Amino acid sequence: MPRLPPLGAHVSVAGGMATSIERATVLGCTAIQVFVKNANQWRWRELSDDETAAFRAAHAASAVGPLTAHASYLINLCATDPALLARSREALADELVRCDRLGIAGLVVHPGAHLGDGEEAGIACVAASLDAVLSGLPAVKTRVLLENTAGQGSCLGYRLEHLAGIRDRLSAPHRVGVCIDTCHAFAAGYAIHKPSGYRDFLAQLEDLLGLETLGCIHVNDSVRPFASRRDRHAHIGEGQLGLAAFARFLRDQRLRDVPMVVETEPGKEMEGHRRDLETLRGLVGVRKGRGRRKKTPTPARP
Repeated sequence: MPRLPPLGAHVSVAGGMATSIERATVLGCTAIQVFVKNANQWRWRELSDDETAAFRAAHAASAVGPLTAHASYLINLCATDPALLARSREALADELVRCDRLGIAGLVVHPGAHLGDGEEAGIACVAASLDAVLSGLPAVKTRVLLENTAGQGSCLGYRLEHLAGIRDRLSAPHRVGVCIDTCHAFAAGYAIHKPSGYRDFLAQLEDLLGLETLGCIHVNDSVRPFASRRDRHAHIGEGQLGLAAFARFLRDQRLRDVPMVVETEPGKEMEGHRRDLETLRGLVGVRKGRGRRKKTPTPARP
């Protein structure tokens, strides 16, 4: 039986960064993703040396392995407004410094939305933004991980060619990898729910970017149907992908060292994460079938 890759969830840091390790331990995570600042605000509080040390100590004492962070949703690396572009670059730089202090290996960021300027112009602007940020942080070891997208609106990244085009323009491409989201890939029109589609997707990923660039996989099911260009996550086995799709990712030995994290709703006392992780762990032995997990009835409110 193939071994599981590092597997976990995006966990809360409420109460301090170190609490994320406590929550991950309860869930049995061997990898996690966190926010290193509020993802929906430009303002941020300083990260103290004590909090940084506590996080590093908690991680070292735990069974959690690879650490990934997700950048602010406000960042747009190809914004057409010069002020917003400058603010986005500043915010990305701040998050990279925070991640480096915390010992987090990869920072996932959405490429951005070109807002009518066109994809080629957007791709060039994202590359210029990354060059500007990374050239100013020569000592930071955290790698930027560009995430594929579902293709809503003018968002870049719904084709692997977009991510490859950005990296091809970089002065230091080794400092930028990729993060693949299963829900996004499916919604963008990659048929990863079928064996042949999965093989084609991995082949394109290897050809265009190289599997060594893959720093994280978001394992999320999709509420919306194939090629919908809509990004809405579902719990594992309750969406449109089918359990066999996740089994293929988990059992692919080329991906055995790539951290995989769920970004579904955690639910009360993290019960959503717990069920999703149990489902994924059980799929290592799945050999065939596209069955879906039965939805757990929502208890009536008193």
